[in-house]
Amino acid sequence: MATSISWAQDIITCDLCDKPTQQFCNSCQVSLCDSCVKKHRDEFKSLIHEIVPFLDRKIQLVFPECREHSGQRCELNCKKCNQPVCVKCIASGPHKGHDVEELTETHEKKIRKIKSDTEELKAKIIPKYQKEDHKIGNSISKTKSKIEDLGKESKKLRKLWHQEVDNIFDKIDFLGQSLGEENLNDLQGYHNKIRNIISEINKLVKQNEKLSISNNLLEVNKYQSKLNEYQDFPRHVDLKFPFLALNTDKGKELSIEIGGYTAILKQMSQPILSTDVSLMTTGIGKLMDKVRVIATIPTTYSSLWGVACVGETEALICGRNKTITRLDIHGAVRDTVTTTCLKWPNDISVTRGRELIYSDDNRRTVNIVRNGKSETLITPPQDWKPCRLCCTRSGDILVHVWTGSGRESKNKIIRYQGENIKQEISNDGQGNPIFKDGEYSLLMSENINGDVCVSDANAYTVVVVDKTGRVRFQYDGKPARTEKSFGPGGIVTDALSQIIVTDDNNDCLHILDQNGQLLRCVDDCGLKDPWELSVDSEGRLWVGSLSSGEIKVIGYLQNK
Repeated sequence: MATSISWAQDIITCDLCDKPTQQFCNSCQVSLCDSCVKKHRDEFKSLIHEIVPFLDRKIQLVFPECREHSGQRCELNCKKCNQPVCVKCIASGPHKGHDVEELTETHEKKIRKIKSDTEELKAKIIPKYQKEDHKIGNSISKTKSKIEDLGKESKKLRKLWHQEVDNIFDKIDFLGQSLGEENLNDLQGYHNKIRNIISEINKLVKQNEKLSISNNLLEVNKYQSKLNEYQDFPRHVDLKFPFLALNTDKGKELSIEIGGYTAILKQMSQPILSTDVSLMTTGIGKLMDKVRVIATIPTTYSSLWGVACVGETEALICGRNKTITRLDIHGAVRDTVTTTCLKWPNDISVTRGRELIYSDDNRRTVNIVRNGKSETLITPPQDWKPCRLCCTRSGDILVHVWTGSGRESKNKIIRYQGENIKQEISNDGQGNPIFKDGEYSLLMSENINGDVCVSDANAYTVVVVDKTGRVRFQYDGKPARTEKSFGPGGIVTDALSQIIVTDDNNDCLHILDQNGQLLRCVDDCGLKDPWELSVDSEGRLWVGSLSSGEIKVIGYLQNK
C-alpha cells in the first residue's frame, strides 16, 4: 500500500483520506488519522487491530485474514493446498491433517526464489537474447544487400532483352521484390519478437525486484517463475531467398526464371531479332482448367465491404462497425483494431510496408495504424471525402474521393505520395469526365505496367487508364454473355497483369488480360453477391460477399 507524502509540507497523510496521519495499524500496516481509526476498525471488524501512535509504528509482515474463520489471521501455509490457513483450519477445519509451515518461512523461500530468478534473468537470459538480437540485425543487413544485388542483376539482364518484353521484367521485378520483402518482413518480425521479449524480461526483472522487497504475503505467495518461458528462442524463420536462373544462347534463345515464373524468348528468323519473335511464359499465372475453392470463411460481418490480404494466409476485413478484424484462412481471429471512425471505415488497404490504412468519409481522413494507434495520414481537398483505397507497388496510395450527394455525386481518383498529391484522375484532357456521376464508389487496382484499373458501378463498366491518366480501354461485360447486366465491384490485378473483377449481378468473376480481352468468366464456385476482392501472396483470390459477409478463397492459377 502506498503512503502519500506531500513534499511541499513534508506531511505524511492518512491512507484513507488526505488528512495528516497520527495513528498506525501495526496489524494491517496502514497509516491513519484520528477520525479514520474507527472507519478502519469497522471495515475489518472481525480482525484484531493494534493501533499505535504513528511514531511508535512497527514495520512487519501483514498476515491475511482466513477465508474460513472470521477474525483469524493466517500464520501458516498449507503445503498440500498451497494457500494461507489459520490455526483453526489445521485443528478442525478443511486442512486438518495437512502438512503446514510458517507463513514467514514460505515468504522467505519465495523471496529467495524471486532473487535467484532475477539474477539468472540478468546474468544469462538477457545476454542470450541480446546476442540473438545482434545476430538477427546482421542477417537483416545481409538480406537487404541480397535484395539490392538481385535488383542490380535484373537490370543488367534486362539490357539483353528486346524492348517488347518489358512486361516480363516488370513481373520479374515484382516477384523478386515481393519474395525478397517477404523474407525481410519475416526477419523483421522475428527481430521485433526478440526485442519485445527482451522488453518483457526487463519489465519482469523490475517487477521481481519490487516484489523481492514486498511485505505483502499474498502478492509474494502468488509469484510464479517464468524462467522456463524464456529458456528457448521463439521459432525462427526459414529463409527461401529468390534467385535468377538464366540461359543465354545469343541469336537463338534467352530464358530467365525466378520463384517458379519462367519466361523464354526465342528467335524464329535469322540472323537478327525482329518482329518474328514469340514470347512464351510458363509457371505462375497459367489459368486452371477449373478453379478450386480452397476455403470458405464465415465472418461476423453482415455487410462486408473491405478485404485486404496480408501475406499468404491472413486478411484484414471491415464492415458496418468500427472494428477492423485480422483473420486467417481457417476463420480464426488473429487481431482486431478499433478505429476512430464516427460510424465505420469506408475501406481498408495495406501499404507496401504492411501498415493498415483506412478511410473515414465522416471525418474526411485517411488514417494509418501504427503501434496500435490511428494517425491521420491524408486529408483530401476541401469538400471532397475519401472512400475507396488502393496501395500501389511503388508505395503510392490511390484514393477515390467524392463530393455532392446521391446520384449527383462527383467522383475522381487522387494519387498520393505520402501526404502530397501526385496526380488526379478525373477527365480525359478535353474536359470530359472519365467516371460517371453517382452514389457508388470507385474501386481500384494498379497493374504492373502502371495502368490504373477502375471498377465504376455507376457506369456499369471497368475503366483502365495509363500512367498519364489517358483512357486505354473500357470493358462493359458483354463478351461474357451473362444473363443479367454487368455489375462490377471489387477489382484486382495479378502477377501476370491480368485484371479480375467481381460481378454481383451475375454471381461471378470476370478475368481479363491487361488489354481488356476476356479470358474467362468464373461462375462455377458457388459465389453469392461477390463484391470485395483481394489477392494473397500465393496468388489466390479472397472473394467477400457483400450480403452474407462470407469469404471464399479461390485458386485459379496453375503453378509450375
